[in-house]
This record gives sequence, C-alpha cells and structure tokens, in this order.
Amino acid sequence: MEPERTTLPTLLIVDDSQAFRVQARSLLEADGFAVIAEAADLASALAAWEETRPQLVLLDVNLPDGNGFALVDLLEADGFRPIVVLTSSRDVGTYRRRLERSRAAGFIVKDELSGGAIRALMESAR
Repeated sequence: MEPERTTLPTLLIVDDSQAFRVQARSLLEADGFAVIAEAADLASALAAWEETRPQLVLLDVNLPDGNGFALVDLLEADGFRPIVVLTSSRDVGTYRRRLERSRAAGFIVKDELSGGAIRALMESAR
C-alpha cells in the first residue's frame, strides 16, 4: 500500500523586508506550507502571482510602491482567487475599517505569525 500523499498549501510571501520574508518562509515551511515565491513590492507580487498561482498570499499592507489592500482585488485570474492574509507590524486596529471592506481572509500582526493562525484564516475563508 502506497503512503497517502498530502498536498501542502502553496504560498507567496509579499513583504519589502527581506529579513521578514526569510523568517516567514522558515517558520511556515516548518509548519507544512510550500513557499513557492517571494516578492518585495506590488509589481513583483503581481508578476509572481501570475506565474505561480499560489493558493495563499501573505501580503504586507505597506509596500514601497503602494498599499497591499490595492493588490487584494487584483489577485484574481480566470476565476481563481487566492486566500489573502494581510500582515503588518502595526496593530489590527490601525486597519480595522479597511479590513472590513477588503476581500482579504484576515489580518495577522507580524509578531503573531504562525502556521496555525494562517490555517485558521484559511478555514474561515472557505
């Protein structure tokens, strides 16, 4: 009997801080996510999304070339929309009104990032 194959959730990390991308990749890969791409700004995030079509996007709210909220609506192609989790070093209260209007699955403060927190948001988005 063959072992059961499991499909890891595919993930694109978008953050202008290389140190955060490295830390997030390490933490999330150790928790069963397949990080398939990284991007440092909106333009490269959109290109990476179009190339890789991940199931999940971890997206920093503040990027050098714009606002992560603006990218949420652009991340849809051929009827495929990823689950988007916004992140920032600022508290959720800073973005509460915009989060309520956003199609993002939710928000995680960078210091509280974990695979469990992302999985909970993925489940609530389904």
